[in-house]
Amino acid sequence: MEQLVARQAHNLEVACSSPASATKTTKEAPDDGAFLLSGDETLGQKWDIVEPVGEDMVFSPTKKMPIGEDFPNSANGIIGFTLPRLHTGKSWYVDFFSYDPVSNRMKRKKYMLDRTKKHSERRIMGTLLIAQITQRLLRGWNPWVRDDSTRHLTEFDEVVRKYCEYVTAMETQGALKHKTAYDYLSRVGTLTTYIQECNVAIRYIYQFDRSFVVDYLDYLILDKDVSATTRNNHRTWLSTFGSWLVERSYLSANPVEGTHMLREKEKRRDALSAGALARMRVYLYNNNKPFLLACMMEYYTFIRPDELRHIRVGDVSVSEKEVRVPAEVSKNHKERHVGINSKVLQLMIELRVFDAPSQYYLFGKELKPGPEMTYLNRFRYEWKKMRQALRWPASYQFYSLKDSGIRDLANAAGVVVARDQAGHSDIAVTNRYLKRNSTIPESVKEFDGSL
Repeated sequence: MEQLVARQAHNLEVACSSPASATKTTKEAPDDGAFLLSGDETLGQKWDIVEPVGEDMVFSPTKKMPIGEDFPNSANGIIGFTLPRLHTGKSWYVDFFSYDPVSNRMKRKKYMLDRTKKHSERRIMGTLLIAQITQRLLRGWNPWVRDDSTRHLTEFDEVVRKYCEYVTAMETQGALKHKTAYDYLSRVGTLTTYIQECNVAIRYIYQFDRSFVVDYLDYLILDKDVSATTRNNHRTWLSTFGSWLVERSYLSANPVEGTHMLREKEKRRDALSAGALARMRVYLYNNNKPFLLACMMEYYTFIRPDELRHIRVGDVSVSEKEVRVPAEVSKNHKERHVGINSKVLQLMIELRVFDAPSQYYLFGKELKPGPEMTYLNRFRYEWKKMRQALRWPASYQFYSLKDSGIRDLANAAGVVVARDQAGHSDIAVTNRYLKRNSTIPESVKEFDGSL
């Protein structure tokens, strides 16, 4: 019997329960007072039955007050509950009422004792259960909240606000690049839109669980019709956000773990042919010289577009024919120096780039040297205009210039030189930019071997 009592007392969540009798619950309220323990209320305040709903029952104070206003909205307060009591008769059970933060009402929790045959043993078990439940309730336990962390009842909106402040602070301190911080905050905006559009009932952070994550990812695919790549990018961010929540004790486990990535199609980005590069140079020289400089920088230096926005006039050395990429803007947070072609320097001189102060950004608001860098997607915007004018396929992208430059430099000077210019850690990374040509070279067809 002692083992059975101990098992019941220490395993409250899995103890047997059954719906309350409608004839009893609809007519009588519990004799015990329902206590709301807080700094403003006194102990022993009575609660009256408002609406019976089977096992769950809603209570409100006898004084006129909207239900829920007395209850705390986070784990900083103490949850309302009634003291557990033992019921004897045809069925023996212990029950009590506790505030459910999701439904914003008091709900009944019931533990049956009928499996124990002897009444004396039932009374002992009931007494132990009452003592155990009371202690746990006084320590802040809530049977309707699955998470055991001390901050699980923090409001979702408050946690999101703190996360946004954290991301902004990390960007300010240089721990996050501007583009990364921008992407994170953009993901938060998309998540907030989902909650508003679909009227998702999420109030507390512990409700950010696996089912919420799966529903959100399905929403992106089914309702927003995003690509598998975009959906996977959102999943990656959700996992990062989940880890942040776990580290700060808002959740006990990352709910994103176990959700799978979708298979992505190969990126449709092709290197530009020699003829396409020549057409581009003529078109931009006649219509948009500042953007031609950006394109030539991408083709000859392989500097990433976001890094290119941060390059200042003083980072360009005419005598050394090189460009310095500062560590604070580099993707791997390491400073590197890349060579710059004489054609690029000639265009810079023609555009009077070096007449600007050295602290000016090479590509300002109008893609000319200025005190403020150009906006994030400016290169992509200008490229799209040019691509439409030249009637190029969508597979020709601004980043295709890097593919083209690596290909041409590798063919002219070797893959090792191309690797170093691109700042790659391994030739295998460089080889990803060197796609196999779909046409068979004539040299292969005319090859005269020794056999």
